[in-house]
Amino acid sequence: MKTRALVTGGNKGIGFEVTKDFLERGFEVVVVARDFSSFDLQDENLTIIEYDLANVTDLPKLMKQVGDIDILINNAGFMQSKYSFDNYPIEAKERIMNVDLHTPVELMTLCSNSMKAKGYGRIVNVASIAGQIGHPDIWYGIAKAGLINATKIYAKLLGGNGIVVNCIAPSPVETDMQKDNSEERKAEFKKTVVSGRFAMASEIATTIVWLATDCPEYINGTTTDINNCSYPR
Repeated sequence: MKTRALVTGGNKGIGFEVTKDFLERGFEVVVVARDFSSFDLQDENLTIIEYDLANVTDLPKLMKQVGDIDILINNAGFMQSKYSFDNYPIEAKERIMNVDLHTPVELMTLCSNSMKAKGYGRIVNVASIAGQIGHPDIWYGIAKAGLINATKIYAKLLGGNGIVVNCIAPSPVETDMQKDNSEERKAEFKKTVVSGRFAMASEIATTIVWLATDCPEYINGTTTDINNCSYPR
C-alpha cells in the first residue's frame, strides 16, 4: 500500500516543493489549498482539494474527503504585516490564528485517529523564526510560537502510538510571502545571515521531507532551526 501524505498549502512555495518530492517518491499526495489557479502539477498520485483553511468548523468534513493518511505536513500559513499591533482588526486576527494555529492543531487531532490505528504516523509543522524571536506582525509571531508549543504537546500525546511529531522554524524564505516585506527590511535581514540571502523553498522542503520520512523515531517533539546563523542557539 502506498504512503499517503496530506500537504496543506502545497500549491506553491515550500509546500509545492514538498509535494513534488513526495510524488517523486511514489507517494499518494493530497494537497489542500484555497487557490489552484497557478498550480500546474499533474500526477496520477495527486489529488487537489480547494478549501479555505480559515474554516476550522468544517475540518472534520474535509478529512472525510481526504481519507486516512500516513503523513501530515501542516505547511499553510500567511502573515499580515500591513497591520500594526495597535490597529489590528479582529477579523484579521481571527483569520491568521485560524490558518496559522487553530487549523494545524485540529488537523493533528483529526489525522491522529487513523495513524494510531496503524501504529505509525509522521507530522511536520511549519512554524517560523518569528515564533522564537517575535515579528512585526504580532499575531503571526504568536501563532507560530503556539505551533512550536503544540508540536511538543502532541509529540508527548501521540509518541506512544508510533506517531512522530516535529516542527521547523525557518527564517525568511524566497517565496511569495516576501512581497509583504519592504526592501529595507529584507536587506537588513540578509545582513544577519552567513550567506547573505534568504533560504530557498527547496532547502526547507528537503528538511520537511526528511522529518516526514527518514528521520529517526527518537527525534520527536523537536523544532529544527533553519536560519543560517541569524539566530544561533
